[in-house]
Amino acid sequence: MSDIENQEHKPHTLILDNSEGPASGDGFTRVKSEGEYIQFGNERYLKSELAQAFGGTLNPGLAPPPKYDLANPAPLGLSAFALTTFVLSLVNVGARGVTIPNIVVGLAFFYGGAAQLIAGLFEIAVGNTFGGVALCSYGGFWGSYAAILVGQFGIEAAYEGEPTQLTNALGIFLLGWFIFTFFMCVMTLKSTAAFFSIFFFLSITFLLLAIGEFKGGDVTVKKVAGVFGLITAFCAWYNAYAGIANPQNSYLPIKVLQLPDLQDKAKSA
Repeated sequence: MSDIENQEHKPHTLILDNSEGPASGDGFTRVKSEGEYIQFGNERYLKSELAQAFGGTLNPGLAPPPKYDLANPAPLGLSAFALTTFVLSLVNVGARGVTIPNIVVGLAFFYGGAAQLIAGLFEIAVGNTFGGVALCSYGGFWGSYAAILVGQFGIEAAYEGEPTQLTNALGIFLLGWFIFTFFMCVMTLKSTAAFFSIFFFLSITFLLLAIGEFKGGDVTVKKVAGVFGLITAFCAWYNAYAGIANPQNSYLPIKVLQLPDLQDKAKSA
């Protein structure tokens, strides 16, 4: 058995600290902000380099660019989420007179659902907890939404003759997803503007959809929600592009805008 296999695994903690002292020690690594640089242990990175890594990796905090043994799974999950959201949002706004949402069932089961769930599992495998939770959860959302539309599941049939109960039940379903998306959004406040925008606009979309159902399926509110859903879809595609594009395959690199560091501003005030 090799020396590596014989080594005992020890938990490792990142400690945010601006004090003087050793950069690293047994079981921890200091993370220090020094002007335009972030220091992780003994390694220094430009903040701009760290921000560039966020676009398509679903990593919500400052971290060195991830080193994958496998390909980056985030663009697959983001693309699956974006396309499924795009199609349903066009239905919600009534594009080309289409108002029946069943066209999204196939996408919701196989692309927004299964493909996004697989991408989320790979995010967990590469150590990205946030990305894994986000992609697996929204993959589950699309699968459960498709189940509502498929008659064999008997969900809508259970409310036959009770249209008010059905719309209120859908409102409760969507309200739960708004709450989940809102606290995921809070965890992106240290990331980039494009990354934050996905969860910000998605929160608004879920909230408006829930309000629309609570108002008895209000068409106007649903159309407004559809507009915000379209914005969300394009934000997700933008981040997916950021995760795929590089100088070797694209002439159009992504420009990343880092959100302001509120902690640094508070310390300097």
